[in-house]
Amino acid sequence: MPSMSLFLSQLFNGLATGLLLALISTGLTIIYGTLGVVNFAHGALFVVGAYAGFATYGATDSFVIAIGVGALAALVVGLIMERGLVRLFYGRPPEDQILVTFGIGIVLVEIVRGIFGGVSLSVPTPPWGQGIVHIGSLIYPLYRLEALAISAGTLVVLYFVLYRTSLGLIVRAGIEDSLMVNILGINVKRIFLLVFGIGAMAAGYAGVIDAPIVTLAPDMGFRVLVDSFVVVVIGGVGSFPGAIIGGIIAGEILSLTSMFDPAYSDVMLFVAMALVLIFRPQGIMGQEGRE
Repeated sequence: MPSMSLFLSQLFNGLATGLLLALISTGLTIIYGTLGVVNFAHGALFVVGAYAGFATYGATDSFVIAIGVGALAALVVGLIMERGLVRLFYGRPPEDQILVTFGIGIVLVEIVRGIFGGVSLSVPTPPWGQGIVHIGSLIYPLYRLEALAISAGTLVVLYFVLYRTSLGLIVRAGIEDSLMVNILGINVKRIFLLVFGIGAMAAGYAGVIDAPIVTLAPDMGFRVLVDSFVVVVIGGVGSFPGAIIGGIIAGEILSLTSMFDPAYSDVMLFVAMALVLIFRPQGIMGQEGRE
């Protein structure tokens, strides 16, 4: 049996992973919920942000600037995607959206591979994140704790934007009925562009935050994309609280299962998703009709 310190460590790891997945999935779920677009390029936007942050950190020695540049790079790429191609596929069959966004994702990953090469890279932990902390009997890496706090703080900011501002009101109304929002005289195309940009920026931002914890590789976005879709299914499509709950559940399943046998962590995650689809197809916080 695992020791109590190992269990607590994995519990914290699961929470940190879960909040990061929630941050990524928030962008994915608001894009699908508002625009009806299945964005298979979301994992590639995570990669774009991570590598932009890596390059910026190496040039400036400032991880804070790297976070800003990584998020901005993903935002710009997301806006170009939406204006250049994605907007032409609103209202098209889901398979068309999947194919075009999947193709865009491949192009973005190959551009990153062409610039940085296919070898794995590592991002050093920022000076303010180095070291360990003692939580009772638990010894835990300081940066992982900070990454947890950063993800949680960012989710609070996103919650404020979505639920306490006029922009958030429009976005949530668009999730429910974009036609009605258009009838009311609101520029839906501009809102759609903004929503896609926010979703892309969330993925890039998360990529930089996660960079010191993982090894950077051009293909790492695929795993992130799959896990994010699982989070959205568990939490409920279009639901911000659902993305947070789904992310925490997914993170804890991955972390606690790997404590016993890492080979089964993904298996248990998909078992959880299957159970949700069987007993509550709309997800934990989703609404009927948004399966």
